[in-house]
Amino acid sequence: MDRTAQLTARPTERDIAYDPPPAADSPHVRAAQVLEANWTGTSTVPSRSLYPHQWSWDSAFIAIGLRHISPYRAQTELETLLDAQWGDGRVPHIVFNPSVPLDAYFPSPDFWRSSTAGRAAGAPRTVQTSGIVQPPVHALAAWLVHRADPGLSRARGFLTRVYPRLAAWHRYLLHGRDLGGGGLASVVHPWEQGMDNSPCWDAPLSRVTPAPARSFRRADLDHGSAEDRPTDLDYGRYVRLATDYRDGGYADGASDFAVEDPAFNALLIASEHALARIAGELGATATARHARAERLTAALIERMWDPAEGMFFCRDVRSGGRSDGRGEGRSGGPVGELIPERSVSGLIPLLLPTLPRDIAAALVRTAHGRHFGLGDTTRLAPSYDLLGEAFDRHRYWRGPAWFNTSWLLERGLRTHGERERADALRAAVLELAAASDFAEYVDPYTGEACGATGFGWTAALALDLLHSETGPQPETEATAMTGFKGGNRG
Repeated sequence: MDRTAQLTARPTERDIAYDPPPAADSPHVRAAQVLEANWTGTSTVPSRSLYPHQWSWDSAFIAIGLRHISPYRAQTELETLLDAQWGDGRVPHIVFNPSVPLDAYFPSPDFWRSSTAGRAAGAPRTVQTSGIVQPPVHALAAWLVHRADPGLSRARGFLTRVYPRLAAWHRYLLHGRDLGGGGLASVVHPWEQGMDNSPCWDAPLSRVTPAPARSFRRADLDHGSAEDRPTDLDYGRYVRLATDYRDGGYADGASDFAVEDPAFNALLIASEHALARIAGELGATATARHARAERLTAALIERMWDPAEGMFFCRDVRSGGRSDGRGEGRSGGPVGELIPERSVSGLIPLLLPTLPRDIAAALVRTAHGRHFGLGDTTRLAPSYDLLGEAFDRHRYWRGPAWFNTSWLLERGLRTHGERERADALRAAVLELAAASDFAEYVDPYTGEACGATGFGWTAALALDLLHSETGPQPETEATAMTGFKGGNRG
């Protein structure tokens, strides 16, 4: 049942004796109103002003929240995104709305030139997209959306239609993006990982010559404070990377920027488990996909886990020599070098239910320790090390706390038996989401709103956590997502 109209409509004047509508100022209603305001008819924009198109991982998170008020819209959200998939399997990070003026967002469709520059990679001709990707949350979202209303999903053939597209998406990442030779996916642009200006990118970006400032105009500064946004120097490097990728026909492997990121790969592993569940629902065998997810988990630990620091680190696969084809560099160890920057990305693998018990425990300690201060000096996990030289409490991914990463950590804590800490984090997400008017991100110390308000995934993930108070328990969803019931590996 689609409850969007019910939640967002004006309260009726007559008294209702049973099942009264929620109060107009309740968090449920306010979150639903944000999603309704951002709905275009086929998808949801993250923000009407700052981000007026469809974004890939935003839509996945938004679908996870939408499933509680309109499973049909949640399915449509994912279907619209997958309709823009390229022939090589990639799911573009932006699907452009042709009714939005070109100068409303940069880089715009005329920069990416997807239908011409991406022709060899199978870019669609009837819709304009970007040429890069974002974290693969989509199979996880599709599985959770299916579970919200299995009858509707089966009647519409939802999983039957999205499964081959999701499988192609994973094939692209596991083969086309294995640039380090060790089985994991690499990102070729900071925007792909989603944490655009994280200090993790500073070293690999230093090898990139920035595009001249006069060659582009930043539309983001029309809607956001310059102090909250990436610097002009960073933006010039983003533009250079994207330009070179476009001019190379969006072929992978040529760039000097290639990084294996722990959050990106953890989400790929979680989605691989979810894809196994989808396969099982459709009557196919899921054994190979679960086994692949386990191999990827082992590779993630081997290539990015630092036991001394108690967290995962990004690996710059273009530093220290290239791969010999087996994922090893000239020294015999994994190709590339770890980037010694503590980012919230390095905590996200806590989401994985089969993570070894000692690693999960270490991640919990690190999240609640002095570098992230979760539950002590901060209520939501900051995006970057509180003690790091590059920490900035307001500048985008260099310190502020984001609601999607806190949602992932809440699920991770709950999955690994940290119920009290998960409850505290859930309460903090709900309180700060409502108090900040569903802000894009917040000051990790004060909860002050930063970036856009009325932000899509903030409202959607708040809805998901609100639902968990009375709906299915998150532990049940984690088990259903992965198919594992025996807890962590020893």
